Amino acid sequence: MEMKKRINLELRNRSPGEVAELVIDNCRSNEGEIDGFDDGFKELEYLSMINVGLKSLAKLPNLHKLLKLELSDNSISGGLELLTEKCPNLVYLNLSSNKIKDYSTVEPLKNLTHLKSLDLYNCDISNPNDYRESIFKLLPHITYLDGFDRDDQEAPESDEEEGEEDEDGAGAAEEYYDDEDEDEEEEDEDEEDDEQEPDGEVGLSYLLKEEIQDDEDDDDYVHEGEEEEADEQEETVAQGQKRKREAEDEGEEDE
Repeated sequence: MEMKKRINLELRNRSPGEVAELVIDNCRSNEGEIDGFDDGFKELEYLSMINVGLKSLAKLPNLHKLLKLELSDNSISGGLELLTEKCPNLVYLNLSSNKIKDYSTVEPLKNLTHLKSLDLYNCDISNPNDYRESIFKLLPHITYLDGFDRDDQEAPESDEEEGEEDEDGAGAAEEYYDDEDEDEEEEDEDEEDDEQEPDGEVGLSYLLKEEIQDDEDDDDYVHEGEEEEADEQEETVAQGQKRKREAEDEGEEDE
């Protein structure tokens, strides 16, 4: 697919100013030159043009917000000074497997003051034994060359490490909540066991509840008995008073 058509396809109905990341690997450049780009990609931060047959950067648009540029597996042999003008804020530049031969070709990259990682692996320039020492001396501001620093320490793959941390965190959280659920289930089972033991045996909790209920029933019975006794006493007193009044009435009649 031609580069221009590939770019239009990757836009996906967006305007160039809305795109922050663009990958157009393995398409065909226009006779070795960039085609289909313009200055409208003002928000672009990541651009990948791997294996597109690129020979020149002459038609690269102004991409002042671009931080990462992938240009590996092309046929670029020079013109890197254009990057300092078009992409002044580059942090990562991959030029591996291109036709770069001389130190003078990469010398203009010293003006990319934000550049931290440069990849020239499998270029002719990387063949001499003192290649790494010479590049770090020529470009003292870079931290990593071909993925390793001056002490041969590999560059951290920050994206992958962050992804692993997120997975570990998610796994820990999931394990925590699983443990909580198991604890709650065990508590529920303990409560059920207290009320009803296996094989139909009555549990301690059930017996205690029955005993409390019996005590309450006894209290109710006592109160009812006391009330009946009081009623009987009141009835006896009333009958006594009635008989006394009747006797007095009979005495008055005799007189």
